[in-house]
Amino acid sequence: MGTAAGRAGCTAQNGRVREAVTTAQRIVVKIGSSSLTTAEGGLDSDRVDALVDALGGLTAEGREVVLVSSGAIAAGLAPLGLRRRPRDLATQQAAASVGQGLLIGRYATSFARHGLTVGQVLLTVDDVTRRAHYRNAYRTLRKLLDLRAVPIVNENDTVATDEIRFGDNDRLAALVAALVHADLLVLLSDVDALYTGDPSRPDTTRISEVRDAADLTGISVGGAGRAGVGTGGMVTKVEAARIATGFGIPVVLTSAALAAEALSGAAVGTLFHRVHQRPTARLFWLAHATSPRGRLHLDPGAVQAVVNRRKSLLPAGITAVDGAFTAGDPVDLVDTEGAPVARGLVNYDAVELPGLLGRSTGELAAALGPAYEREVVHRDDLVLL
Repeated sequence: MGTAAGRAGCTAQNGRVREAVTTAQRIVVKIGSSSLTTAEGGLDSDRVDALVDALGGLTAEGREVVLVSSGAIAAGLAPLGLRRRPRDLATQQAAASVGQGLLIGRYATSFARHGLTVGQVLLTVDDVTRRAHYRNAYRTLRKLLDLRAVPIVNENDTVATDEIRFGDNDRLAALVAALVHADLLVLLSDVDALYTGDPSRPDTTRISEVRDAADLTGISVGGAGRAGVGTGGMVTKVEAARIATGFGIPVVLTSAALAAEALSGAAVGTLFHRVHQRPTARLFWLAHATSPRGRLHLDPGAVQAVVNRRKSLLPAGITAVDGAFTAGDPVDLVDTEGAPVARGLVNYDAVELPGLLGRSTGELAAALGPAYEREVVHRDDLVLL
């Protein structure tokens, strides 16, 4: 896999190769739990080796690979005598603490066959939302790649709580791809592509390419996989593809069994084309890597000013405040129906705002001093949702 001869074979078989894949120098690959484990919950050595062989071919070409791997909780089930993925957080964390060592150990053994060293990187939401943590995570990943090691990333399930979880490793993979400025994101699962409906039904068809949101109109996507050991599903993969392509990163979605073909550029699975204009990293993280600490309810005029005219949000346009936040926290700006239209970094504490609502900045400055002649959310700290 990965050689000129191999790529020629793919060309002959599929008629063309995907340039977005063959030209990518830094690739993030995400694999789900169900693609790594047996039905009983233990790691499947043959599946791990097959994935590593595909990735090893990329590194032999001088390309950089970051692997985002689920499977820690699933790998810990059998050793703990658990029949299925636990529902309570404490047991999930216990399974992860057992399984993470087994998972990284198996990867280390498999990558060693290719002369490669692996580095474990466990992340929480704070590591990609708080600027200092984000820089540390980037430096670690960058140094591992510089040393020609393979970073293996997973959520730190042993300490993550419901309130600070990514929710699924598909989203984590998209954020990691943006973090390292990847050229390609490959999402591997137990389904070989995005389909118009349930892949088991004869009337559904494979979607080979997605160029924009219109291509997904009328598409039905399902939940977690049949094996019952994962947390995601097609809906989380489509959302991850939306996040990554919005940062200018193309995405290939296919099954783990087709990993080698997909990574050689074969037209398997579904290719999500990137959005050509990459947003600023700061606004990207604000939109996709932060969780709102509160909500500001806007009147219709303020919605128009923020959404259509890209103006800052002033106190006069706010009708109500929800949440307990402090200045600098991310908050959602919602319309009269309660639907989020934007997210921004607020300049006031939640306790300050109720007395300012509906008043102009000039009026507030006259009554309370010049410190109050400022926007609630400045347009430079605001991103539309």
